[in-house]
Amino acid sequence: MTDRSLAVIVLAAGQGTRMKSRTPKVLHHVGGRPLLGHVLDTAGALDPQRLLVVVRHERDLVAQAVTDAAPAAIVVDQDEIPGTGRAVQVALAALPGFDGDVLVLSGDVPLLEADTLTSLIASHRDTGAAVTLLSAVLEDASGYGRVVRDAEGGVTRIVEQKDASPEEAALTEINAGVYVFQAGPLRTHLDLVGTANAQGERYLTDVVALLRDARHRVAAAAAPSADAALGVNDRVQLSAAAATLNARTVRRWQLEGVTVLDPATTWIDVTATLAPDVTVLPNTHILRATAIAEGATVGPDTSLVDCEVGEGATVTRTDATLAVIGAGASVGPFAYLRPGTDLGAKGKIGTFVETKNAVIGANSKVPHLSYVGDAEVGTGANIGAGTIVANYDGVDKHRTQVGDAVRTGAHNVFVAPVRIGDGAYTGAGTVVRKDVPPGALAVVTGSQRNVEGWVIAHRPGTAAAEAAEKAAHGSQEEDG
Repeated sequence: MTDRSLAVIVLAAGQGTRMKSRTPKVLHHVGGRPLLGHVLDTAGALDPQRLLVVVRHERDLVAQAVTDAAPAAIVVDQDEIPGTGRAVQVALAALPGFDGDVLVLSGDVPLLEADTLTSLIASHRDTGAAVTLLSAVLEDASGYGRVVRDAEGGVTRIVEQKDASPEEAALTEINAGVYVFQAGPLRTHLDLVGTANAQGERYLTDVVALLRDARHRVAAAAAPSADAALGVNDRVQLSAAAATLNARTVRRWQLEGVTVLDPATTWIDVTATLAPDVTVLPNTHILRATAIAEGATVGPDTSLVDCEVGEGATVTRTDATLAVIGAGASVGPFAYLRPGTDLGAKGKIGTFVETKNAVIGANSKVPHLSYVGDAEVGTGANIGAGTIVANYDGVDKHRTQVGDAVRTGAHNVFVAPVRIGDGAYTGAGTVVRKDVPPGALAVVTGSQRNVEGWVIAHRPGTAAAEAAEKAAHGSQEEDG
């Protein structure tokens, strides 16, 4: 049920200069979603009364990402006054009359889980603190704000890295940038925050010291895992977060009955779904909205993006995007399935085959060395090796239709638009330029002419000529 006394504010206004990217930091992806998308999913799991996201840098891009991930969220624009304190202040202005608890999250902390936040909120409410912050202990706390405590262990303030004294910089307990505030004290003390710091910004962290000075209770709760509480500030941390999230995702699917032979080389986006008894072989990427049904085997060396893999199918050494692979079908090795490929049940797309915008019926086979694009193949058909569907005339693309139970010869070219009727055959080397009636044999032939003695006469001294002479000599001895 909705927690009527909880509002969540997500801070997503910063540029993230350490990423050295044109893309806003919170829109960099891990596990199939932007960093911000993970945070919004976690916030949504708390079912707060209000969810607000503060934006500024690349405002429209970030706002669209918010709408995509959490349509009910309220987008709040930060003004020219910099700092996290100002960001929270403008968000509170969008919550007139709200007097519950305010959870503040950063849009760059993708590994934080709802259970951790639920525990943090519960601890905050049990102690009656004006603010409870999430902390973590790191061996190397460089780059993070430090939690400063008094002799009794109480939190006195948070100091940012650039403002820390040598003694403070030596502290290992860091501020994870996650806070639960009582809304009333937060509103009052945000107005007192100044900009006398190295960055010239209005820090939200300064509210902690102000609350302490005003004799409000200030508390801190340690995160169960330091890695889960850390934000992403550069590409190194981005890859580390991706690896941690992927390990978590792989483990989750293993516990759900999926065999992952080599977790270290398997990448599964959080948006993908796998059924029990799926087998994933090494060096396989299962990305975005890919769904794999029970008993299917995927890999090794396979990448699936937004694909559907049917029950009991096998996909080996394949690159596929926006493709549907039917139950019991076989794909690969070394197949390339482009968007719009739809392979029917027990069908086959084999070695070195490329398909695009192609519907291949149940029990039909494209075994090897072929290109099938903008085509429909019926059921039970067999496309011979080396077949090319010539779908492009230099201006427009056209479709080819191949009927049921068709058998085509090796090294065919189908010049679209063309239709090959049910049960038809085509001869090896045929270029099909016009429709083939059902049950017909289409052949394009020229008389074969053998020029006797050509190699010996025109390629004297070559290995071929010597072999020919030897064969001719042997034939003469047999005739004698």
